[in-house]
Amino acid sequence: MLQGAIIRTHGETSLLAQAIGRDLKGKLSPVLYVVAIGCTFVEPWIAGALYAFVAFMWLIPDKRIEGVMRDDAA
Repeated sequence: MLQGAIIRTHGETSLLAQAIGRDLKGKLSPVLYVVAIGCTFVEPWIAGALYAFVAFMWLIPDKRIEGVMRDDAA
């Protein structure tokens, strides 16, 4: 949410907006959480696996912002 607020403030042409691009992780995470909530009532282990997958997905470093900032400073 913070990222979205910053982009709205600085505009779609800001460095952050360019770095984020499509933001697949940010859009996929809430969808997976909703699916996991639904799975809780059917197969709780699937829900747990989805929650773990989302957490693991965010542990993988995202080099987009760092790359854009490095290119801009050069």
